[in-house]
Amino acid sequence: MEKFQTNLLGEVISSNASEAFALYKKSYFGEPVGEKIQYSLSEALFLSEKNKIVVIQKQKEVSFNDLIKKAQKFDKRINTKYAVFKNLREKGYIVKTALKFGADFRVYEKGAKPGQKHARWIVFTDHESKKLTWHEFSAKNRVAHSTKKNLLLAIVDEEGDVSYYQVSWIKP
Repeated sequence: MEKFQTNLLGEVISSNASEAFALYKKSYFGEPVGEKIQYSLSEALFLSEKNKIVVIQKQKEVSFNDLIKKAQKFDKRINTKYAVFKNLREKGYIVKTALKFGADFRVYEKGAKPGQKHARWIVFTDHESKKLTWHEFSAKNRVAHSTKKNLLLAIVDEEGDVSYYQVSWIKP
């Protein structure tokens, strides 16, 4: 598949290219919004880094490094979130935003199709230097439980490596 053009307007990255719709059908990158495919910041970063898209803003091409800088203005945690998104996508998982759940991502089993199956995990990302209180941990666990998903904590270290901790409810 050839690189295709996307447009950056504020924090919204979208494309109406036929390749964008083909990529959505094949790999579930982006979300159809009207006549366009709209990408999350993490999706756009990933596709830009993999040379699948060209991001245009004010008729100028935006490099991957410049896209990260622009994304940081909208999301202070984008570096941590992107490390997790990239890691999961490279492992073959479908990763979508989970804003309506108050989480970072929802992750689908390999081979599962969003819209046809529910996500298996709800993911909260953090840097290893961040402390998590029991109250915060409990809130995250309740969100996962109430949405009938497993909680996945994704911790990014100083080198950008990601460790995952799955939390499940058990009945004694």
